[in-house]
Amino acid sequence: MSIQDEIVACMAIHGGDVLTQEIQTAHRLRLAEFWGISPGDQILEIGCGQGDTTAVLAYMAGENGYVHAIDQASPDYGAPLTLGQAAAHLQQSPLGGRIHFEFGKDLLSPEVDYPEHTYDLVVLSHCSWYFQSSQQLAAVLQKARRWGKKLCFAEWDTRITDTAQLPHLLAALIQAQIEAFKQGSSSNIRTLFVPADLRDLIAQAGWTVTAEDTIHSPLLQDGRWEVGFTLQESLQEAAEAPGIPPKLTELVQSQIRLLQEVSTVPNVPPMPTFLLVAE
Repeated sequence: MSIQDEIVACMAIHGGDVLTQEIQTAHRLRLAEFWGISPGDQILEIGCGQGDTTAVLAYMAGENGYVHAIDQASPDYGAPLTLGQAAAHLQQSPLGGRIHFEFGKDLLSPEVDYPEHTYDLVVLSHCSWYFQSSQQLAAVLQKARRWGKKLCFAEWDTRITDTAQLPHLLAALIQAQIEAFKQGSSSNIRTLFVPADLRDLIAQAGWTVTAEDTIHSPLLQDGRWEVGFTLQESLQEAAEAPGIPPKLTELVQSQIRLLQEVSTVPNVPPMPTFLLVAE
């Protein structure tokens, strides 16, 4: 059995769709390889979600490793499986003893702190766009600077290299424009950061980038998922967002029409992924 198969066997699979999990896991293995996850690593994962990256980190860290997986969302957040359901399944797997999940945890609370260099690695994997603002992300990065020796980071790279990736980028931009007028949100995209933004925020928090790269995982389903959500929900969200100017609502409508025209193929490849390591 391959490493990928071993990890997939530990995951909660909705509706028997093993192929989707295989593709997601293969992508996370590429992230872990770039980051240099090693046996025995003690890892703090911020924004763990349903555990796609968590499982890979736990596998690569080995029996003597540990993953403290944290997410600010409640355990009943997420679909088609909630965070709590996915985590409970993973905890019962052979990897479960290496993972401790905490949901509904605000890292910026004064009550949350860990001794200096408690963790070898602090990991943020495809979660920065969930933050409510750049100020919130900056504060978490600064606080985590004391807790971990190394930062491992991954997010969608808005510098697309293929016109086929345009629908995913356009869907993200549409959602981000609407989110700018919402007071609170449970959306996947709440604040959009480009790589230059992330480099600046990471540097301001006291980290020094030592390596970065961009990788392509064209089979990932995330582009299709975000396009589908945007086409179904964004126009109504724009109409309901408090204080959004009518002219911006019209602009969103035009962008949605453009998205409809450019996303006619059944499989929308995602944007590339921007990776970095900092110390």
